[in-house]
Amino acid sequence: MEPLSDKQIRSSFVNCTKGEATRMRLPLDFAELPWHDLDFLGWVDPGAPLRAHLVRPTQDGPVGISLRVPQSGRTSAMKSSLCQICLTGHASSGVSLFAAPLAGARGRDGNTVGLYVCADLACSLYLRGKKQPKLRAGRYEESLTLDERVDRALGNLDAFVARIQGS
Repeated sequence: MEPLSDKQIRSSFVNCTKGEATRMRLPLDFAELPWHDLDFLGWVDPGAPLRAHLVRPTQDGPVGISLRVPQSGRTSAMKSSLCQICLTGHASSGVSLFAAPLAGARGRDGNTVGLYVCADLACSLYLRGKKQPKLRAGRYEESLTLDERVDRALGNLDAFVARIQGS
């Protein structure tokens, strides 16, 4: 992934207001991000730990989505230890349910979609073995190449983004 500027990131969001995009904090390590190892940029807002953000580069420019981590007790009893983007298995605290407001009027009406994702949004680093999940058997043995696993993860992410955008 090519490095993105602060302006590119903030102007890419499809499911939050311009004011919310302006107020969000970028990752604390923004200047040191391993851009060449990232397929998308994802981070938990350092100033608001129940908010997260994800930016997916596309041919038409980056697409950003704002995410929320539901507060304890407000989610169903169902939990997952498998990320639905990269398919990495984690210990119980390594995966979080992220809820994204839908784009446009539907989102302003309170409609959301959710997905279980690596809690630190570091799917790209797990895929490449640059980061290891706490669960010993976090990466399942697969015959797919890295490129095929990345394509699958981006397909999963793109399907989620399409649901948010209503396409």
